[in-house]
Amino acid sequence: MFEIIPNWHPIFVHFTVSTLSLASLFFVLTFVMRSHAHHLNIKMFAEWNLWIGSFFAILTAITGWLAYNSVAHDTPSHEAMTTHRNWALLTMTIFITLALWLIYKKRLARKVHISFVLAIIIAFGLLSITAWKGGEAVYRYGLGVMSLPTVENGADGHAHEHGDEKSRTQTDKSMSLPMEMNEAANKSSQANNRDDHSNHNH
Repeated sequence: MFEIIPNWHPIFVHFTVSTLSLASLFFVLTFVMRSHAHHLNIKMFAEWNLWIGSFFAILTAITGWLAYNSVAHDTPSHEAMTTHRNWALLTMTIFITLALWLIYKKRLARKVHISFVLAIIIAFGLLSITAWKGGEAVYRYGLGVMSLPTVENGADGHAHEHGDEKSRTQTDKSMSLPMEMNEAANKSSQANNRDDHSNHNH
């Protein structure tokens, strides 16, 4: 496992993104459905996802910092990695602040205030940007990737299209039929041109 995955950051980041995304979504639903019979259940689900997500955000930041100082990189990938780090620190700070704010406000009011909902929507936007920057660092710059597949042609290679072989064969046949008809028409036209010189001037 440790030979395949160079660090733990990719593991924790998925828990962070999923739980904080659910928290953001259900806090919006909590505000929209504040008169619904299951309002308190939705609110509780949102709260727990925010608290769990904030906890995983700390673990993600720690493992991300270790990855930042250990993965092999060049100048362009270092800039991408630094940009992702900066967005991540800002996002984590806001979500943890909201989690602490929620603990404080929970004693004062049972309903979610509009200011809290707007703040968590903004935080979710930052989370989306952070996730995009992280994916870009991996898939565009290859950070943390131990090997890349080599595409080879030939009997020993694996370069081919995946799909239904029968439907692809039928498609190839249907495409070859008009080509054969066009070739026959071209041959007929060439034969007519050799026999009839009235269509052009010498």
